[in-house]
Amino acid sequence: MTASPAADAAADLLADLIAHGVRDLVLSPGSRSQALALAATTLARDGALRVHVRIDERVAGFTALGIARETGAPVAVVCTSGTAAGNLLPAVMEAYHSGIPLLLLTADRPPELRGIGANQATIQPGLFGPFVRWGHDATVPGDGVQTGLGARAVEAAVGLAGSGLPGIPGPVQLNLPYREPLSAPVDVRATQGPLPDQAPTAPTTIERGPRTVVIAGADAGVDAEELSFTGGWPLIAEIVSGSRFGRLVVHGYCALLREPQLGGRIERVLVLGHPTLSREVTALLSRPDVEVFAVRAGGEALNLNGRTIAAEALTVAPGESDRAWLGEWMTASAAAAIDLTEAAPDQAGLASDDKAARLGAVRAELDAVRRPLDRRLLADAVWRATWPHDRLMFGSSRLVRVADEVLGGKRVPVHANRGLAGIDGTIATATGIALASQADGAPGVTRVLLGDLAFLHDVGALLLPADEPAPRLQVIVGNDGGGTIFDGLEVAGSAPAADLDRAFYTPQRVGLEQLAAAYGWAYLRVTTRSALDQALTSPVTGPQLIEVPLAR
Repeated sequence: MTASPAADAAADLLADLIAHGVRDLVLSPGSRSQALALAATTLARDGALRVHVRIDERVAGFTALGIARETGAPVAVVCTSGTAAGNLLPAVMEAYHSGIPLLLLTADRPPELRGIGANQATIQPGLFGPFVRWGHDATVPGDGVQTGLGARAVEAAVGLAGSGLPGIPGPVQLNLPYREPLSAPVDVRATQGPLPDQAPTAPTTIERGPRTVVIAGADAGVDAEELSFTGGWPLIAEIVSGSRFGRLVVHGYCALLREPQLGGRIERVLVLGHPTLSREVTALLSRPDVEVFAVRAGGEALNLNGRTIAAEALTVAPGESDRAWLGEWMTASAAAAIDLTEAAPDQAGLASDDKAARLGAVRAELDAVRRPLDRRLLADAVWRATWPHDRLMFGSSRLVRVADEVLGGKRVPVHANRGLAGIDGTIATATGIALASQADGAPGVTRVLLGDLAFLHDVGALLLPADEPAPRLQVIVGNDGGGTIFDGLEVAGSAPAADLDRAFYTPQRVGLEQLAAAYGWAYLRVTTRSALDQALTSPVTGPQLIEVPLAR
């Protein structure tokens, strides 16, 4: 059998990645990447690596993004040369802006086949430009010895080296040119090792005094709630933050930020995560008279007012909290809270000997059971059904803003691709989250709440390999037949109705049930709150699509 330097190099690289903490690899098929693919599947059989196969590189990229979101560890993505690598760009951009570690292993033609019109050869070195923490065009195996690539790639992905952004995770590209023969039998061995230790952060101490609020944007997590509690400051937590819990959460924050006696008197803002959901928060962070401290988490530092102070972490100086300031916010928050709980059954009426009273109570119960769903009730039902052992993913649809408006506090692990707030890759990301959170038999269901256009944009992610474990995943689609998020934007007031429909609303009449059947997903169509509650609380054994028709 002919020896293959490509196969030897691929095996060594993956072993190096595994030795430095990589546990998951997402693979798309291709010829030029076959050495990597065969090494990966061999390592998967030996239990050293979890391999997930996706035929669509864009889906593969977002699946890896979801796994990395959930685990915090770098996830490798393997693809062949040409347009395959280009399809990773949307996930790479999101990873850059959200601070998610990805390892892009892009197989390539050797240098002598570049720039001469060779088949499936393009300009892959530097393809991802400023969106990678480190990019490297490797030496062709056999032309020279190149060791330690895996270790250096992992260090750059977790923010330890190579990017000029210390402590900030992000994507890394290893461009891997291979010559034929592209594969051969090889002894592939790997020993699992830990991720490299993170450098300690240098927290900025926040002194007492100014009227302060804490803002938690996407991916802020528990740190925002802890900061709020320690400082005794109101917590403005977006629904995608993973911070909307605890005693100091502010309900109805958009309206309260517009109040001169509350939002108008804010002197200082402490920001964790990436806030994107409301114009009121954007306006506050843009005010030149407000002192803003922002903990940096992604590729770009938050600085909407031109004087925001970037911090690695925040800590609170000793002292008394401003109880009067906090009390004003908590009083207003309690008045603004929205309760969508159904009224309790009229037990006395149902048991009454009076026929009219009994019929009235029965009629009220039937009305409650038959109550049609709207966006508020849909978001509320999903929120109530989800618990700390579950995961919840929000798509960039109208529904996430409704959820942000009406949902109360609850400690639930929440994800959303809000680095760039794109609609692409939502289902694939949620699938990655489900695979990671349910690994090794862990309990829980991953739910993703999104609109019909975000669903259709990523419909290819419904294709799951038959030989891989099926994730417990509920994709809940609020189907209003088009992009109604544009109803709330300025274009709705400036464009002719026909143009608004054609170019923005983009009406669709896709049969979601038929799509689910084609991809082998379980399907439910629900129109009432009681039916939705039953669907969300019934046992989930695999991927399930739940369609909820909504009015525009």
